[in-house]
Amino acid sequence: MKIIAMIPARYAASRFPGKLMKDLGGKPVIVRTYQAAVATKLFDEVYVVTDSTRICETIEKEGGKAIMSQEEHETGSDRIAEAVANMEVDIIVNVQGDEPFTERESLESVLNVFKDDPEEEIDLASLMTRITDKKEINNPNTVKVIVDRRNFALYFSRSPIPYPRDESREIRYFKHKGIYAFRKRALLDFRRLPMLELEAAEKIEAIRYLEYGKKIKMVETEVTGIEIDTPEDLERAKALWS
Repeated sequence: MKIIAMIPARYAASRFPGKLMKDLGGKPVIVRTYQAAVATKLFDEVYVVTDSTRICETIEKEGGKAIMSQEEHETGSDRIAEAVANMEVDIIVNVQGDEPFTERESLESVLNVFKDDPEEEIDLASLMTRITDKKEINNPNTVKVIVDRRNFALYFSRSPIPYPRDESREIRYFKHKGIYAFRKRALLDFRRLPMLELEAAEKIEAIRYLEYGKKIKMVETEVTGIEIDTPEDLERAKALWS
């Protein structure tokens, strides 16, 4: 089974433009993320796929592999699907470019899902982590996920799900971490299928898979890391790095 990592790297991030080229311990964030993915030693190849010549040149200067997108893309999945369309590969892992603290344990737990799936029931796998802070639960920038008894995703939302109508019941909330592992066919299907109402409303690409009947296996992890979405996140990352 050939497994590769793809790191989608869009320069013009809406909340923090240019964040992937910001300095983190002497190198850009995207370089740190690329190096972290390589260091896991889980992949046959690691690529950065980007719309930015600056990011592409930076990765290649560091000895890494980069692919320039040929089209405009709304999501990371679309960008990766274009890049892998003609590659001989079985599993593609989407590593977010703004997660320089990506580590082996979480990625390995996602990949193990496919090793334990001989019937190929699972189309993609992803991570979730328990959250208890009410501010984070209610933060629309934190994507929440609910699952069934087998940890298959039922829905993703920026709203708190489930809604705590009965506050006497213990409710467990899970944050969706944006690392995905796809079977190639699921990723190519994503690219050809149009966006529907729920994905358009929530602006969460994982919902498209659910709307078209794909099965997403969620894996719980206690590793939280730091996603660099804001300048404040970058300062936290610098403090942790040092």
